[in-house]
Amino acid sequence: ERLLVTIQNRLDGFETAAEINGYLAGDLMVEKVRDVIAQLGEFGDSVKADEIQTRLKTLREDAARQLKDRQELFVDGKDVIQLGNHRFSVNRQELELSIVPRDGTMWLHLAGTNYFEPIRDEAFLSTREVWDLEIVSENRAVYRAEYLAWQWLRDLETQGDEAIDAWLASDEEARTEAIRQFMAPRYREGYTKGVHDRDAVNLATKLAEVHRQAGLLRFGPGERALALLWQATWDAEDSATSRMTRKLTAFGQMRQGFPGAAAIRRGYVEELARGLAEFRGQAPGLEEADSNLAAEYLFYELIDPVSMVVSPRAAEALKRFQHALTTKRLDKTFLSLLVELDEDPVAQFEVARDWIGGALDTEDRSNRVGSETEPSSIVAEPWRLEAAVHLIRDEFDLMAVKHVETEAMIEGMLGDHPLVEGGRYAFDYLAFTSKLRRFVATQVPQFEAYEARKVALIENRRREMRLEEFKAKVMPAFVRNRLLDRVYLPLIGDNLAKQMGTAGADTRTDRMGLLLLISPPGYGKTTLMEYVANRLGLAFMKINGPALGHEVRSLDPSDAPNAGAREEIHKLNFALEMGDNIMLYVDDIQHTHPEFLQKFISLCDAQRKIEGVWNGESKTYDLRGRKVCVVMAGNPYTESGGKFQIPDMLANRADTYNLGDIAGDHSGDFEASYIENSVTSNPVLSRLASRHPADVHAVMRIVATGQREGVDLEGSHSLEEMEEYESVMAKLSRVRDTILRVNREYIRSAAMEDAYRTEPPFRLQGSYRNMNRIAERILPIMTDGEVETAIFYHYENEAQTLTKGAEANLLKFRELEDVLTEAETERWDEIRRKFARNLLMGGRGDDDPVNRVVGTLAGFSDGLGRIEGVLSKAAAHQAQPATLADVTVEKLEQMIAALRAVPVNVEIKVVPVREGDEEGAAEASSEVEKPTATPAPKRKRLRGKEKGVPVDVETEVDQPTADEA
Repeated sequence: ERLLVTIQNRLDGFETAAEINGYLAGDLMVEKVRDVIAQLGEFGDSVKADEIQTRLKTLREDAARQLKDRQELFVDGKDVIQLGNHRFSVNRQELELSIVPRDGTMWLHLAGTNYFEPIRDEAFLSTREVWDLEIVSENRAVYRAEYLAWQWLRDLETQGDEAIDAWLASDEEARTEAIRQFMAPRYREGYTKGVHDRDAVNLATKLAEVHRQAGLLRFGPGERALALLWQATWDAEDSATSRMTRKLTAFGQMRQGFPGAAAIRRGYVEELARGLAEFRGQAPGLEEADSNLAAEYLFYELIDPVSMVVSPRAAEALKRFQHALTTKRLDKTFLSLLVELDEDPVAQFEVARDWIGGALDTEDRSNRVGSETEPSSIVAEPWRLEAAVHLIRDEFDLMAVKHVETEAMIEGMLGDHPLVEGGRYAFDYLAFTSKLRRFVATQVPQFEAYEARKVALIENRRREMRLEEFKAKVMPAFVRNRLLDRVYLPLIGDNLAKQMGTAGADTRTDRMGLLLLISPPGYGKTTLMEYVANRLGLAFMKINGPALGHEVRSLDPSDAPNAGAREEIHKLNFALEMGDNIMLYVDDIQHTHPEFLQKFISLCDAQRKIEGVWNGESKTYDLRGRKVCVVMAGNPYTESGGKFQIPDMLANRADTYNLGDIAGDHSGDFEASYIENSVTSNPVLSRLASRHPADVHAVMRIVATGQREGVDLEGSHSLEEMEEYESVMAKLSRVRDTILRVNREYIRSAAMEDAYRTEPPFRLQGSYRNMNRIAERILPIMTDGEVETAIFYHYENEAQTLTKGAEANLLKFRELEDVLTEAETERWDEIRRKFARNLLMGGRGDDDPVNRVVGTLAGFSDGLGRIEGVLSKAAAHQAQPATLADVTVEKLEQMIAALRAVPVNVEIKVVPVREGDEEGAAEASSEVEKPTATPAPKRKRLRGKEKGVPVDVETEVDQPTADEA
C-alpha cells in the first residue's frame, strides 16, 4: 500500500508521457511492486496478486489520463480548469476529517467544506491543557532541543556513568552525530536537522558536566528538605525505620566492597517513596516536592552517611540568619523555642522556616531601600526550606557545603523559541531538570493521550461518515472522447457557471439552476458527472433513487420506510450540512416520487435554500454563494411503462440534455463515441489506445475513407499491426451501426404513447454498455458472418432477460437488420395483429370473461377476413373466372356481408354459486325469460367450477330471425 501511494505521487508530478513510461519501466520501487506480485503468485495467493497488478495498471492509466487533462483542460497551472467557455477553480484539498479549534473548543471539520461538528467526548475534553501544543516535545516553557537533550541523557544514564563520561570525552562532531542518530526515528517530536541537534549538543554537554559535578546537589532543595525532614521524624525505637536504615547502610558497605555492583536498588527507593508520599502532606511548604526524587536522594544519603550535602544558597541563608540572631540577640530565644518542640520535628521545622524567612525578608527590605533593582542576595523559598531542615537537625557543617556552578549562559543557539534570545540561552541546572521532569511526567503523557484519542475520534467518525464513498473516482475504462470535449463538457460548463460561478472576478453572484441528464441506461451519466466532480475537486454526493423509491416524500430520515432509504436521506442531509464544494447528484429519479423532487425547487432557483433535517432537528440550509451544484439523472424510457414524472417548476429551472440522442451537427461525434468508448474493451485496440491514444482517430479515418494517404500516425506501427487495427475497427464500425439502429428504435418506441402503438414496445437497448460487450469478442480473424453471429448472439441473450416480449423484440431486431425470413415475417405480422386486437380490447387478459367472448368473436371475424383475403387473391389471379366460380364468389360475398351485419349484443349476468349447490344454479337458470314467438337468442353458460371462479357467467348473443336472414 505504501509503495503504491508513493508511485502514485511520483506519477502525478510528471509532465510528459515519456516520463511516465520511463518511470514505470525502470524505477526500483515499481520493480519492488512487481516482485511482490510474483512472490504472492508463488505463494498461491493469486487473488491478492491480481489485485495489486490491477492497481498498478490502473495507476498508469490514471496518470496518462490526468496528464492529458492537465495539458488540454487545465489553464494557469493545476488550479484552474476550462470546461467549454468557462473556467473553474479546482479544489486540491482531500476530503479528510480533522480536528480544529473553534470558539474556544475543538471541532471535527471536513477539509474544503463548511462541515463542523463539536466534540463531546469526555476523554478528549480532559486533555484541554495540551490542545495548544503542536508537537509532544515543546510548549511555551520547554524548547524542543531541551527535551531532546534531556531524553538523550536519560538514555545514557541507563547505560551507566561510563557512557556519559565517554560521550563527554568525544569531540563536538561525534557528540552531534550521536544525538543526530538518536533523534532520527523520533520524527513525531519535530526536530530539524542542523538546528535542534546542534542546540541539543550544547544543552546536553552543559547538563552532563553539571550533573557529574553536582553529585547529590542534582536533586532540588525541596526534595532534599522533604527527605531530611522525614528522616528527622524517624523514631529509633521504630522497627520499620531502623530496619530500613540498617538495610541501606549494608547496601552502602556492599558498594564499597564491590564497586562494580549496581549503584541503586529500585526496590529500596520505592519503599522510601511510599513513606515520603504519606509524609509529604504533613510537611508545610513541601507539598509540591517530588517524593520519588526525595526517596532517591535519601537512598544515596543513607548508603553513604558521612555528612549531609548542603547547597551554597542554603548555607548562605543559614549564615545570614545566624548573623541576624546574633545582631538582634535572639539566638537564645530561638534555641529555647526549638528545645520546647524537641519531640515534634515538623513543628520545629515550621518555627525555623518562619524565623529564617522573617530575618531574611527584613534584611532584603533594608537592602532594597534606595535601590531600583532587586538585591542579588535574595534567597528563594526552596533554599530557605532546606536551611530550616539543616537548622533543626543541628548537622550543619561548612565542610559539607558543595560549591558547584549550576548556572551558565550558552551561546550559539540556533533554534526559535522564547527561551532563546539572540542565540543565547540562560541555563539553570535545577530549573532545567525540575521543568523537564514535570514536563515528562505530566504534559507528555497527556499530549500522547490527546493524540491517541484524536486519532481514534477521527478514525471512528470517518468510518461512520464513510468518506471514501464521497470521493469522486474516475473509472479505469473512462474515455474522454471528442463527443465529451465538443459537446458534453461545454454544456456542463455552461450549467455549472450558473450554479457555482466561475474563477476570477467576473463570476456570477445570482447562482441558480439544475443540470438534468436523461438517457437510456448505459450512456455513462453517472460516470461523466463523477469525472467532472473529480476534476473540479468536488465531493460527489450520490443519492440513489431506487433506494429511495416512491414512498419517500420528505427529507426526514425518520420518515423513511426502510434502512436503505433512511441512509440515502441521511446522506442527502449530510451533503447539505457540508454546504460547500459538493456535487449533489440524485441518480435514477424516475424511481422517486414527484413530491420528493419538489423539495429541490427552492434550492434550484435564486434562493438556493432547502429544508432539511439534521440530528433530528429541522434546518433551513442557505447555500447562496456556495460552491454547490445540483445534478439529477434519469431514464424516461422505463421498461415497466411507468411515466417519468418531474415537477414542472423543477423542470423549468433545469438545463436538460439527452445523452442518448445527440443529433444535428454533433451526430458524427455521437456515432464515433461508440467506438472511442469501446476500444479499451477490445483486446487488439486497447494496445493502440494505451500506447498512442491519438492514433485511434487516425485508424477510424482510414477505415472510413479506405485510404492511408494523408493520415499521420503518432506512433510507429508495423504493417501487421496496422492491418489488425483496421480489420477490428471496420468490424466495430459494423457493430456500431447496428447499435445505433437499436438505440434509435428503442428511443422511438419508448417515447410513444401506448394508445398509438401498432406493434409491441421495443425494449432492447443500444448503449455504450452493449457496444463494449460485443467489442470484447471482436478479433481481426473473424469473418463478416462471425461478426453478425456475435451481434445476434448478444441480443438473443439480452432478449432473454426481458420480463416479457422476448420473441417480439427479437423479431423486431431482425426486421431492423433486414434479415427476417418468410416464416419470421408471417409470425411478426401475426404478433402485430394480435397486439392491435389486444390494444383494441383495452389490454385485458384471458381471465376476463368478456375478453374471452369478444376474443372468440374477433377470432371469427379474423377467420372471415382471411377467407375474404384468400378468395380475393384467387379472384385477382383468374383472368377469366368460370361462371360457377363467379356465382360462388357472389354468394360468399353475400354471406360475409350478412355476417358483418349481424348485431352483436353481449349480455353478462353474474350469478353467485355456492359450492355443491346445484339447485341454486338451476333456479338461477330458470329465471331466464321463456320463449316467445320470436326465436330466443342463443345463450352460453360458463360454469364457475369449470373455470375456477366462484360465480357462473352467462353470455347472450343475439341472432337474426328467419325473416331477417
